[in-house]
Amino acid sequence: MASVVWGEDVAAAYDATSAALATPEVVEPMVDVLAELAHGSALELAVGTGRIALPLSARGVRVRGIELSEPMAERLREKPGADAVPVTIGDMTTARAPGSFGLVYLVANTIMNVTSQDEQVAVFVNAAAHLEPGGCFVVEVGVPLRSEVAARAFTVEADHVGVETLDDPVGQIASSHHWMAVDGRLVYHSAPYRYVWPSELDLMARLAGLRLRDRWAGWDRSPFTAGSGSQVAVYEKSAGG
Repeated sequence: MASVVWGEDVAAAYDATSAALATPEVVEPMVDVLAELAHGSALELAVGTGRIALPLSARGVRVRGIELSEPMAERLREKPGADAVPVTIGDMTTARAPGSFGLVYLVANTIMNVTSQDEQVAVFVNAAAHLEPGGCFVVEVGVPLRSEVAARAFTVEADHVGVETLDDPVGQIASSHHWMAVDGRLVYHSAPYRYVWPSELDLMARLAGLRLRDRWAGWDRSPFTAGSGSQVAVYEKSAGG
C-alpha cells in the first residue's frame, strides 16, 4: 500500500491548522458544484474530518465516505450531522462503500497522497465502480510546476509552517513537511506525495472507463488555462454503464 496514512497527532491538529480551508467562502462554492453533480447521492474518497461531506449532507445529499485514517474519521464522528455520513475505513484504492452513487469526489490534492501511478489508477477504477451510469468522478488537484528549486515554503502561519521538498523528479515524488502548534506543543509531520499532470489524470480516467466532461481552474468554473495553478476535473461514466 503506497497511500499516506494520517495518524493521531495529525488528526488532532487537522481542523485547527486547516481552518482557512473550512470558511464559508471556500466551502460553499465547492458544495454548490458537488450538490448539482450528485443528483442525490455522493461518495467522498478520503473524507477526513468531514469538511465537505457534512455541509454537502446538510444540503440533502445522501453522503458516505471512505477514509484510511481511523483518527481522522473519529473527528468526523464527533461533529453535528455525522450520523448522516457513514464512513468505511479503508484505502480508497480498494475499499468499497455500500451502494452506488451519482457522484464520487476527491478534493484537496488527496489523489497525490497515493504515491504510485498504479495505485492512482486504482483510485480511478474504484471510483468508477461506485458510480451509477452517467455519474461523475470529480478530482481537485494542483497543477505541477517545473522548478529547479529543491524546497519551498507553502505555508507560514503562527501555528503552522509547511515546506515542500522535491525528492524524486523522475518518480514525480515530493514531500510536504509540517510543523504545527497543537495544545502548546510542537508536532512535526512529513509525508511523500506523487504529483500528477492533467493529461496523466485523463489517461487514468480512460483506463477506468471514464471520459473528461469538464476541467476548470477552480470551483467557480473559471476556464482552465496554461497559467492555472489548480484544476477541478469532472470525469463522467457513460450512461450505458
